[in-house]
Amino acid sequence: MDTYKNGHNMPYAPTDAVDIYPETDGEHIAASDLHLEILIWLLQTLKAYFAEMPDVYVSGDILTYYTKGDPRAVVAPDVLVSFGIGQKRRHTYKVWEEGKVPDFVMEFSSKTTYQNDLTDKMELYAALGIPNYLLYDAEALYLPSPLMGFRLVEGVYVPVVPGVDGGVHSDVLGLDFHIRDRRLGVYDPVAAQWLQTPVEKAETRAEQEAIARQKAEEEVERLREELARLQART
Repeated sequence: MDTYKNGHNMPYAPTDAVDIYPETDGEHIAASDLHLEILIWLLQTLKAYFAEMPDVYVSGDILTYYTKGDPRAVVAPDVLVSFGIGQKRRHTYKVWEEGKVPDFVMEFSSKTTYQNDLTDKMELYAALGIPNYLLYDAEALYLPSPLMGFRLVEGVYVPVVPGVDGGVHSDVLGLDFHIRDRRLGVYDPVAAQWLQTPVEKAETRAEQEAIARQKAEEEVERLREELARLQART
């Protein structure tokens, strides 16, 4: 996704923003159902986690232009997080307008992308100075490990050694990424809890409330039975 050719016949002169830096490359997303499902889950989860931090921008598959005047200098990370630029909606991510590159990028590797993810794309992200780079193989078939993390040190990506629990830590996000039940999981070590989407949070809350109601009803029934026994003695 590093080149773009405008094949549309425009009846008028297009503006610079549309013509030079298009919002789409015209390609379809090539991903398995599992890949796409987990990617959507991760984006929803990270957006929910950073929702109360208005300076943090989370996006996915957005065309990211990194050299002003060169529309071929473009990449579209599956997931990106950028601090200090705000949560406004964007059509594209132009590095020179935002004033910085993303702080975190993540690619969901597949049969057709994993080699590029480990070579050219890794070199590009390092050259751009992106602090954290993570790779995830949803099918666990292509990467050396289903989950791999890299931290930029003096312009070179250094592998992040998984913790004793198998988690890959992102020092930029302050979060640990895990393979959990053969899926991707994200853990907040400060809050000591797994991150969830808004829907998952609502479901968990509903389950907890149902359990609390059941316990309360059981306690009421126990007290009634105890009261009945006391009354029978008198």
